[in-house]
Amino acid sequence: MGEDKDKVCTEKSGIGYGYIADNIKVVENNILSACKRSDRNIEEVMLIAVSKTMPVEALKAAYECGCRDFGENKVQELVDKYEQMPKDIRWHMIGHLQRNKVKYIVDKAYLIHGVDSLRLAEEISKEAVKKNVTAHILIEVNAAQEDTKFGVSIDETAGLLENISRLPSIEVEGLMMIAPYVENSEENRQYFVSLRQLSVDIMKKNNDNVNMNVLSMGMTGDYEVAIEEGATYVRVGTGIFGERNYNS
Repeated sequence: MGEDKDKVCTEKSGIGYGYIADNIKVVENNILSACKRSDRNIEEVMLIAVSKTMPVEALKAAYECGCRDFGENKVQELVDKYEQMPKDIRWHMIGHLQRNKVKYIVDKAYLIHGVDSLRLAEEISKEAVKKNVTAHILIEVNAAQEDTKFGVSIDETAGLLENISRLPSIEVEGLMMIAPYVENSEENRQYFVSLRQLSVDIMKKNNDNVNMNVLSMGMTGDYEVAIEEGATYVRVGTGIFGERNYNS
């Protein structure tokens, strides 16, 4: 960031949120360092500010500091913030999406990250056709095979993609993963490697309406390792906004 942009961040970030500018600067510097270590261009990596449970004032602070990609877990929260925030924001639906709520966000979400079943993809396709839009999605892969996580297994991914590729008004842009929570981020490297390899294998199949341009992997605790292994989107919430209070 240049000096003028830093000044804008400081002046506009609002009472109680002045730290957001500093946090974003730290994250951006970490992204740059990870790119240098892995000989990647920083333009290949996009930062998603995960703003779930955060008030609009916090999002506005991040927006003034240059963030244009925001991630939400709940449909109602995304819709509410969509109405209140500038229209050049790219909204990412990163939480588990229920089929009965697809209609509310199919024309608002820039990218739907957590698609893990044909039934959900069919509903997205149906609503996209109704609203005359093309829905862009990622397939959520449970690379670590955690019982508590959503997502298809690595072995199931290719078959699911083949079926989804036949649906109208829907395009697969890549893969998404929520890695295990670990104290040492190096423990998740194996899963990031697996997802990257899976994307390479899928690309070779040349399915219609299936691209592998996006790897959404890496969160506050492990995004640098994810970048080193090929992440194109990293989802950072706590690292930008601080700890969340889920009881408020």
